[in-house]
Amino acid sequence: MAGADTQAVVRIERLCKHFGAGSARVDALVDVNMEVYPGQVVGLMGPSGSGKTTLLNCIACILEPSGGRITLDGEVVYDDRWLKADLRRLRLDKIGFIFQYPNLLPFLDATDNVALVLDLAGFPSATGQARAVDLLDYLEVGHRRHATPGQLSGGEAQRVAIARALANRPRIILADEPTAPLDSQRGRIVMDLLRKIAVDQNAVIICVTHDEMILDRFDHIFRLRDGRLETEAAARTMADRFAASHP
Repeated sequence: MAGADTQAVVRIERLCKHFGAGSARVDALVDVNMEVYPGQVVGLMGPSGSGKTTLLNCIACILEPSGGRITLDGEVVYDDRWLKADLRRLRLDKIGFIFQYPNLLPFLDATDNVALVLDLAGFPSATGQARAVDLLDYLEVGHRRHATPGQLSGGEAQRVAIARALANRPRIILADEPTAPLDSQRGRIVMDLLRKIAVDQNAVIICVTHDEMILDRFDHIFRLRDGRLETEAAARTMADRFAASHP
């Protein structure tokens, strides 16, 4: 939980994003404010077109907002304009990505798929290999380190993808529908694994999801509608209703 002396790892202030102009303008995000603290796993929910992916891409420094402020790991990176010249380096240093599908490179084994992130960041090959082996062991798929993606089960491939997201020791992990391709049991296992990662690495995890079966795995639920965040009370009421109907 956030305390008085705890600094938010992700702080979003008055964030706006629009596409187009004039009568064709679409406001995808409108004055969004949110804070996520070390060790927290939060859900980002809402109907299709509500702005979830847009918000995630702004936090990821992939999509440029139209206004507002983004602070990542104590550093203001956007304040009505990008304050960092090298956004690629920023992403390599601070952010890990987990996608709906693992998107592993089919011609590399599990170890090399994970080590590739550190290769791109300029680390020596031996460092990347050692880090990859440690992460695969941590995620309990070390015995599959030499398997290619085609030889992995869906759950194993997702764990390798999570290991890849952790390779650069990010404080911020962004997950886009990470349980969508999994059955409900494996989905809960993945969410429990993400919670362990958040606590062990003092990181934050922001997870876009439509999966109501994992609502109880989140510390907070931020719900978007028409580009605006509903109050947490409204979002929590939704979660409470779901919990009451699934004792």
